[in-house]
This record gives sequence, C-alpha cells and structure tokens, in this order.
Amino acid sequence: MAATLSWLAERPWILALPVLAVAGAGVAHVLLRREAARRERIRVRGLRYLVEHLDGLHYTQFEYAVRDLMRRDGCEDAEQVGGGGDNGADVKATDPFGRRWVIQCKHRRAGWAGSAVGTPDLQRLNGTGRQMHDGDVVVMLTNGRFSAPALDFARSQRLHLVDRHLLARWAVGSTPLWELLRAVPPPRKPTSLS
Repeated sequence: MAATLSWLAERPWILALPVLAVAGAGVAHVLLRREAARRERIRVRGLRYLVEHLDGLHYTQFEYAVRDLMRRDGCEDAEQVGGGGDNGADVKATDPFGRRWVIQCKHRRAGWAGSAVGTPDLQRLNGTGRQMHDGDVVVMLTNGRFSAPALDFARSQRLHLVDRHLLARWAVGSTPLWELLRAVPPPRKPTSLS
C-alpha cells in the first residue's frame, strides 16, 4: 500500500485522469444534446406533410404529426395528450400570441371517402375544450370530412373545423393554422408578432 501511494505521489497526473474523463464525458453529453436540439429546430421549421402521407399514419402518429406542425408554427409547448381519458383533447399548444389551442384529431384511414365526423364528437369537444382545457381556440381536425349537421353545430358553438382540404394546405405550407382559420380570437397577450 505504501509503495502504491509513493508511486502515485510521484505521478499526481494519474489521479486527474478519472476527473478529466468524467468532465470530458459531461461536456460531450451537453454538446450532443445541444446539437440534437438544433437539428430538431431545423427539422420542425421545414416540416411538411402531404395529406396522403397523413392518411397512412396510425391515429396516434397522426396526433404527433399535428403536434409537430403546431411546433413548426411557433407553438413551442405543443404536446400530444391524446389517449384514454384525454377529455376531448389530442393536442394542446400555446401560440406565439398567447392563445391556448385545444385540438381533437379524427383520423380516417380512407380520408375523404371515410365516415364523416359527426355532431357527437363536436359536442364532446365543445363540453371540454374551453371548460376543462382552458382553450381559446377549440379545433376539430380530420384528414376526412364533416357531416352537414356537424358544420352547423360548429358554427353555432364557435368551434373551428379543419377538414382534409384545409389540413392539406396547412401541412404542406408554411402558413400557421391561425392564419388559415376564420374568426380566431384576439391574442391573449401583446407580443412582438401582434
């Protein structure tokens, strides 16, 4: 033991090696995370989907795609929250104007040819979107279509509808959803964008 201590005393740099290795690994980890975040920001800014691609997704992947499009448009806190017990919200986000978005997604494997989204789905969203989720902009979004009664109900309740055609415009472009919808509420808070 004394010989080992004497040997280490003559070579103090050896004791620094584990410390340097741990510090180097920590720096490398931070740099890798920053680079991954930078790449994600670039990916999200240029994100585009063809509506036909969205048709082929599983409904959960469809919700994540909608979340990513909201992030592309500047909603940094956009999150996919759908699943059992989601209380009518699949995606929630806050836009750069401070408005809280609550989006219910209805994926139709057959797209426009699939069954129309009807009034019962809108009634559920209407009952939870503002009250439970504090939504300023409550949206039903589908890669399909809406029934005529659903269109009337949405108008009467200030619900926003995104059908296949509007989704296609939003997903392939760079125009935020709030610029494509009519009668979106005013900003909650003044921002540099308002």
